Amino acid sequence: MTKNAMPDASSAEFNRHWARVVLETLTRHGVQHICIAPGSRSTPLTLAAAGHPRLTRHTHFDERGLGHLALGLAKSTGGPVAVIVTSGTAAANLYPALIEASLTGERLIMLTADRPPELIDCGANQAIRQPGLFAGFAGQSINLPRPTPDIPASWLVSTLDQALSARETVHINCPFAEPLYGSEEDDEDPWSSALGAWWRDNRPWLAVSHPTDAHTVPVDDWDGWRRRKGVIIAGRLSAREGVRLAEWAAELGWPLIGDVLSQTGQPLPFADLWLADPAAGQCLQQAELVIQFGGSLTGKRLLQWQAQCRPQEYWLVDPLPGRLDPAHHRGRRLHSAIGAWLDSHPPRAHSLPHSLPHSLQKEEPWAAPLEALSRRAQRHIRAAMTDSLGEVELAHRLVELLPADGRLFLGNSLAVRLVDALGQLPAGYPVYGNRGASGIDGLLSTAAGVLRGGDRPLLALVGDLSALYDLNALALFRQTTAPAVILVVNNNGGQIFSLLPTPETVREQYYVMPQQVEFRHAAALFGLHYARPPNFSALKSCMADAWRQPTGGAATLIELAVPAHEGADRFRSLVAGMAAV
Repeated sequence: MTKNAMPDASSAEFNRHWARVVLETLTRHGVQHICIAPGSRSTPLTLAAAGHPRLTRHTHFDERGLGHLALGLAKSTGGPVAVIVTSGTAAANLYPALIEASLTGERLIMLTADRPPELIDCGANQAIRQPGLFAGFAGQSINLPRPTPDIPASWLVSTLDQALSARETVHINCPFAEPLYGSEEDDEDPWSSALGAWWRDNRPWLAVSHPTDAHTVPVDDWDGWRRRKGVIIAGRLSAREGVRLAEWAAELGWPLIGDVLSQTGQPLPFADLWLADPAAGQCLQQAELVIQFGGSLTGKRLLQWQAQCRPQEYWLVDPLPGRLDPAHHRGRRLHSAIGAWLDSHPPRAHSLPHSLPHSLQKEEPWAAPLEALSRRAQRHIRAAMTDSLGEVELAHRLVELLPADGRLFLGNSLAVRLVDALGQLPAGYPVYGNRGASGIDGLLSTAAGVLRGGDRPLLALVGDLSALYDLNALALFRQTTAPAVILVVNNNGGQIFSLLPTPETVREQYYVMPQQVEFRHAAALFGLHYARPPNFSALKSCMADAWRQPTGGAATLIELAVPAHEGADRFRSLVAGMAAV
């Protein structure tokens, strides 16, 4: 359709029609949530989103936090989430969240409004070169032209369909020329009406086929391998995958070493301690096959063993692209959904007689000494418990604080490492974290997105520097979809560096960077409930009160003030004690 065939309409009105088609196309690919930051150049997209009946809208004034809010929503819902920001550095602030999503598989769709081409590189306000802004971290990038009726609507929807069908992170750069404001009437126009019956259904204009996530090709020699000595490593998995993998490993009779984000229930808990015992290495060196499911391992000792182990073969199963094995083992990289792979590789032969008792059909565990080491580590940890409320006590007893039928979000640095090493979480209990790039930016915003993606209560555990880094995100917790607790462990700085061989003479000034802050004032600033319990009993009481808060009310920020170096020092002592056994 040519421009001459169009009725008289202002640029503002046509911008709205263009944006309306963009937003409608996104919903055809599963987008239900959209996150919006304020801005003028993004007005056509914002108004189109505001008027869309099938979109749940979320707003935030901080674009960096907005991107992480979308990341958390994508983690929680499992679906794609769109983001709308204005031009300039507002768009650049989405980079950290997009990087994380590209590493962990969440589907973010970044809609960045832009100046038209004639305003780039000429000194115009808030105009930067946005095409290709996210380099290799956006799986698909589209630089749309300036909206014009000379381009048929079918081109726009089919272009978007092609990119969105790839099921990756997507950057859609959307230049809009002024005027941006005009009539808010949403009458149909001949340009978009040319899409005809497309408006009356919910299917994409262009259906692009792609390999299904559940597709997998069985390993042809699995029947032989399953009869040998194997070890299973569980990285980042979903709750359903974690439970299934734990059952599969138990029936196979192979030891399973589970990361804190594996949701397997960690059948051999406290691995970061018992792997320090030389007896663990002696037992594990018998393994002929190691299979790792999922990436992003946390524990230092597990990463060290994973790097130096030399089985006959090393298999890594994950649907994400890439090797995901920094140790570069010889073996097989198996691209498959975890559940589909387990379905295709039964732990025992189907030909076994059904009359045989189930206990006799199971393989006997070959690595039983690891169970004894795990129990010894548990006794070692419990002997170190005190009546005080410290980071070691919190990590070991965290399970006592979890809300029933709830969710857990773990921050990075020392917090996640201590829980991984000293805790044991229930199998299938949903645990979330940003362990792709493992940054501390946007953690509270991501937790807010996880909370909004469902109606189950949430406990978010972060350190003090992480909380300070994302303090604006407390605004996202003023009204909650379910009771929520932000538990800030205030050890006065980045004490993870106390575990690393940082130079002692400059450690405090250039690594730990203590800030001497109290979060009572931050909670008051954003209208959140606040508590600072002195002991574990008081902490449990505060938590119980928080879980009784009505839905729609403010979250509770609980500050756990602990001695600066105590957590790191005690953890180091626990590891040394196991290594010396």
